[in-house]
Amino acid sequence: MIDLYSRKVVGWSMGSRMKAQLVCDALTMAIWQRQPKAGLIVHSDQGVQYASHQYRRLLKSNGFVGSMSKKGCSLG
Repeated sequence: MIDLYSRKVVGWSMGSRMKAQLVCDALTMAIWQRQPKAGLIVHSDQGVQYASHQYRRLLKSNGFVGSMSKKGCSLG
């Protein structure tokens, strides 16, 4: 997870497969480090892990707004 304002890496997790738990762990670390308020926009690609119930539940429980890129869209 990268804080786009400061451009700092604020959350990460590693594993051999890209599972929902991996992105949830990274987001949890970012929350612990930054303690953001409700209303935070969390942007991601359209990976299935970001669309999982587990990840969406974590967003909702913290009052965050999920945002996903459109297919084929690049932010660079």
